[in-house]
Amino acid sequence: MPPFTVLHVCMGNICRSPMAERLLALAVRERLTRRAQDPAGAEELVHSHSAGTGGWHAGEEMNPPAARQVTGRGGDVEGFAARKLRSDHIDAADLVLTATADQQEYVVALRPDAAARTFVLGEFGRLLAAVDAAGLPSDEATPEAVYARGVALVAAAHDARLGASALPTDDLDDPWGRGDQCFNRVADEIEETVHPLAGALLP
Repeated sequence: MPPFTVLHVCMGNICRSPMAERLLALAVRERLTRRAQDPAGAEELVHSHSAGTGGWHAGEEMNPPAARQVTGRGGDVEGFAARKLRSDHIDAADLVLTATADQQEYVVALRPDAAARTFVLGEFGRLLAAVDAAGLPSDEATPEAVYARGVALVAAAHDARLGASALPTDDLDDPWGRGDQCFNRVADEIEETVHPLAGALLP
């Protein structure tokens, strides 16, 4: 059921997955603006949220260098609070994007039935390029149409990866405790997937 829900997962939920959460939300708003539609309706179309495999940062704000990357690119960090991943988060997600292959394995071990919709973020970005957008459902910017298009997109990406594993280069480096330059590079890598994702959902 709409909205199309994307769950981002990393370790502590204060760096990589929050950046992915908010940068995807920003990308969806930007796509709506390009289509001359109200970006305020983005959350009705795509729900982007995140969690961590560990709960030691639960309730904390986004790590300051991560927050700077989001706000510096036009996004917002208001209302964010880290949380530990639960099985019901996975159950409610139409697409799960993890920062690393280890976290992908963690998600699938927790919910084996989510394997077909769980990807390493960089892996999903690669697979998107192999998907024939012409074969996807309607590109209307309605909750029902975006949901149907998203579900079909995930299924096509899963079909495209059958028999292949994620590559080591698909993993996002953990920028925790490192400088702004590292956070900037990781945010760039996140955008290499979330921008095409938003573009595929709202062409």
